[in-house]
Amino acid sequence: MIVVAIVTGAKGKVALRLALDTGSTGTLVDPALLASVGYDPAGSLDRRQVTTGSGVESAPRVRVDRLASLGVERYDFPVVAHTLPSGTGVDGLLGLDFLRGERLILDFRNGFLRLE
Repeated sequence: MIVVAIVTGAKGKVALRLALDTGSTGTLVDPALLASVGYDPAGSLDRRQVTTGSGVESAPRVRVDRLASLGVERYDFPVVAHTLPSGTGVDGLLGLDFLRGERLILDFRNGFLRLE
């Protein structure tokens, strides 16, 4: 399921298409999009292990000023800066860390998703 998210940084805001991924413990965003709003993923000393289809990689983690999606806003929120394979059609993953403390309702019959 694809959701729209907005990340805010020192240089503005950017809209993201994120795959809602309840199998991912953390939220992941394309580093080029993070850089476009003022973050420097390459300069981050905080690194996280990311398991991909081809193995385990180390990726920088940055704290974004604000990440908003599905009516929820997170401030000073950590995201892993990593590029997904081309052709996925998304800018990253919205992981369980973003959903923590919320009630997720997925209604496939009626075609909606909601966080409460």
